[in-house]
Amino acid sequence: MMVYDVSSGEYENNREGFERKACREGKSASRHAEDVLAKYKTTMNAKGTSGTFAPSSLLYYHFSRYFDMTVKVPVAVWRSMDATEHHEEVVTAGMVLSSGKHGGRMNHAGWQMYANAVQNPKAYHPTDDLFTADRKQVYGVLVSSPGHRYGSEINGTRKSGWGKGQNLDFQETPAFLALRSDKPLKQAIAHGLKTGRKDKRINKDLGPDVSEQQMVFWMKELTEIVLLDFIFSQQDRVGNIDFIPHYYWVEDAKLKHKKANHHKPGDDTVPESAILLHRTNLNDNDAGGRVAYANYTKSTKMLEKLRHMNGQTYQRLMALDADFKSDGPVARWLETSLGLAEAEIKQTRKNTALAADILRSSCEAGNLLFDLDPEAFFVTGSSSAKDIACD
Repeated sequence: MMVYDVSSGEYENNREGFERKACREGKSASRHAEDVLAKYKTTMNAKGTSGTFAPSSLLYYHFSRYFDMTVKVPVAVWRSMDATEHHEEVVTAGMVLSSGKHGGRMNHAGWQMYANAVQNPKAYHPTDDLFTADRKQVYGVLVSSPGHRYGSEINGTRKSGWGKGQNLDFQETPAFLALRSDKPLKQAIAHGLKTGRKDKRINKDLGPDVSEQQMVFWMKELTEIVLLDFIFSQQDRVGNIDFIPHYYWVEDAKLKHKKANHHKPGDDTVPESAILLHRTNLNDNDAGGRVAYANYTKSTKMLEKLRHMNGQTYQRLMALDADFKSDGPVARWLETSLGLAEAEIKQTRKNTALAADILRSSCEAGNLLFDLDPEAFFVTGSSSAKDIACD
């Protein structure tokens, strides 16, 4: 459900007119919005629907903060809505707009399930995933997730089809190829670009010039994505990675940046030496957390293939694993704050332990270089590997 502010503009205080005319445009109705749209996402995992799990967005947001990640993960907050109001204002319109549309079968099946569940909450199982305890409200997350979709340069060609195949394609992108290289950072970057460009589509989507600074940001962001997706058993990442362009430059030996307009070249408010970089936004995080989801990051051994990482990210993973094993404060927060089932909590803890074991083994074998520090690399032009204790 998209949330619009109609207190001004062409539909000022005309909610009925907006719903009657603008809503039919679907996502293109964003042209009527005064600002970035809010998205209200609820859980839906019925037969014939696409998979979405509301607590997944909360997991990604809060754990990205725990790890102090470079990749941008949108704020996600818990929200509920009267079930009858949701049915009358959203579900019935959703059923009409999705009916008979090619490629809209899963959406229509989702709206149909909502229609059934408002009459009989037990029609959806588990009922607690959709309704509050009194069954009078549906609940989900409210997120603000602006961004532009990457092409094959980050999302991969996806030529091998959905599932395991496209996740292997994802590992043939330039930044991931660089992460798989055991060469020093600059040589790994050159290897990743040269090898990745052998694919005509990737070469085209990359464009003629990709800076080393861009590659280091991408490499660190990808390690963070892979780590979170492994821990939370994300099944629908490839093809859903976005970016927001920013200008970056060095001023007084410090890195500065400013958001850029994706559709307009140049910006006379930044120095001529500023470099335009695509900063990754991890906006679509609603298919993780459930035991039933397929963990393609795990099954295609993405963590095992990493040869470069940020030292702080590694250390925080080891600390998180230790916290979970000792039932520490993060473990207690996970058990009480997100409404996760016992099996979902157990899976998160188990995946964290496995991720820590995999990366610790790589570290002990001397196969992991802790050299991903994009800000330092931008300022100094180099990034020496740091000595990090594997345990």
